[in-house]
Amino acid sequence: MLARLLPVTSLALTLGLILSNPVAAAGDGGDSNDSGAQNCKAGEVWSSSQNKCVKSSSGLVPDGDLYDQGRQLALAGEFDRAIEILNAIQDKDKPGVLNYLGYAHRKAGMIYEGIAYYHQALAIDPDYVLAREYLGEGYVAAGNVDLARQQLQEIGTRCGTNCEEYIELAEVIASAQ
Repeated sequence: MLARLLPVTSLALTLGLILSNPVAAAGDGGDSNDSGAQNCKAGEVWSSSQNKCVKSSSGLVPDGDLYDQGRQLALAGEFDRAIEILNAIQDKDKPGVLNYLGYAHRKAGMIYEGIAYYHQALAIDPDYVLAREYLGEGYVAAGNVDLARQQLQEIGTRCGTNCEEYIELAEVIASAQ
């Protein structure tokens, strides 16, 4: 009898733990950067060491945490907040930081500012195909499909025609024609 109850008890305990943790129940994996960045007010970022929101200009949050939160906010469509947080990074001369500054600016409607950030990222790392994909998307948004095709060629040279960045940029270019 006990052997039959054990799996049910274990399942009930697991479900109870999951449902009592709203972050895990929401399906975001329980990453504190995810939930913290989204719940902070404008001008604040999540400090995992302090387990609370702090001012984004305070210098208390490491660049890596700021990058993670800025990237997450950009991908979630919160472009202005992403720009604010990414701008709080002390060492902005990293291709990933520049790429997501470009992404957030482009998606916020500042296409040419975004393109400039992608160029900065690629000056540091010409093989950064995600920045090339986003640059190509920026060119399409600006109406310059020929320059987007050049980026598509560069991506194809670096990672082939089956990599995700190539496929996604090819789809954007095809939809623009």
